Amino acid sequence: MSSNGIADKVAIVGMGCTEFGELWDSSTDDLLLDAVGECLSSAGIGRDDVDAFWLGTLGSGQSGLTLSRPLGLDYKPVTRVENYCATGSESFRNACYAVASGAYDRVMAVGVEKLKDSGFSGLLRADPPADGTAAELSLTAPAAFSLLDPAYCAKYGVDPTQMRAAMTHVAWKNHVNGARNPKAQFRSEVSKEKIEAAPRVAGRLGIFDCSGVSDGAAAALIVRAEDAYDYTDRPIFVKALALASGPMRGGLDPAYDFTSFPEVLASARDAYRQAGITDPAAQLSFAEVHDCFTPTEIVLMEDLGFTAAGQAWKDMLAGDFDADGRLPVNVDGGLKSFGHPVGASGLRMLYEAWLQLRGEAGARQLADPHTALTHNLGGRPGGCVSFVSVVGNEPGVLIG
Repeated sequence: MSSNGIADKVAIVGMGCTEFGELWDSSTDDLLLDAVGECLSSAGIGRDDVDAFWLGTLGSGQSGLTLSRPLGLDYKPVTRVENYCATGSESFRNACYAVASGAYDRVMAVGVEKLKDSGFSGLLRADPPADGTAAELSLTAPAAFSLLDPAYCAKYGVDPTQMRAAMTHVAWKNHVNGARNPKAQFRSEVSKEKIEAAPRVAGRLGIFDCSGVSDGAAAALIVRAEDAYDYTDRPIFVKALALASGPMRGGLDPAYDFTSFPEVLASARDAYRQAGITDPAAQLSFAEVHDCFTPTEIVLMEDLGFTAAGQAWKDMLAGDFDADGRLPVNVDGGLKSFGHPVGASGLRMLYEAWLQLRGEAGARQLADPHTALTHNLGGRPGGCVSFVSVVGNEPGVLIG
């Protein structure tokens, strides 16, 4: 890929995140005010000190007015972006580039989604007119991602009962992690027996194999790296930002086997090159990944280079990605337990990196973390967008 990267050119100096959940008593405006307020407070600055804003939302507002009106901004630039479930990450990516370019000194990335008020149990959206060749778009999201399970078993000769156990472990560990998170949508541990006995949604995916539909917002304040210590004694430095959009040929290509996301492979490769990572499993302290469905997390462990192809289900069952494993994954509960308000999810992942790298994650705090990866994908197997970031608590060469 051709990206040059902006490693260590910008830093996060403040963050905020609301609780995620069925927030019937909070409007989109309320969520934005809460997340932005916490972000500004953590950096010790006021609203008027921010030069420009990037707002990510899939369907909870149109244009920058969605943010400028509740914040009472006086004629500041506000750009609204959308990129499916990577929308929050997209707002962060664009905000970081704006500072790195020298266009602004202080910018804020914000993500918000108010899904529950739609009255629907899932995403309420309308696909644009198409030529009918993208047949996978006619499937629900659970149906599309359920295809990963049998395809993986067939390719790698995995007994379906073993794969089911690995999928169950994903849901179980993420609920264990979310139970330690006061801002998570679901804050209770769930037994493996209950997970496996849950009603089926699509294929072998049960209710507990699917991420939560929720409301929420998150925000990040970004400045030049050389200015970071003017705002906080523990900034987070951006090492890599990578985005890949696929050609959406998976549904038509006989060679596509539903056991990998080519877009994730491409974005991870680009991010690792930018950050100087040669062995992600050894050089990363933890990762927040897009566990929209349990088999997705298993496939991502391989696409992101955390384990070898066909090995992730074994490593999952061995506890390698548990909070006390060799590479903790989704220590805040992930989409599965923290929830998935589309426009906020990518920034929520960075919020966990912010807390962990600053030693502020409370009951789920990891021992001496230094480098984190966040990953978002939007779309579905066969055609999606994928975002990968790498952040660290020190400038310079990565540890490991």
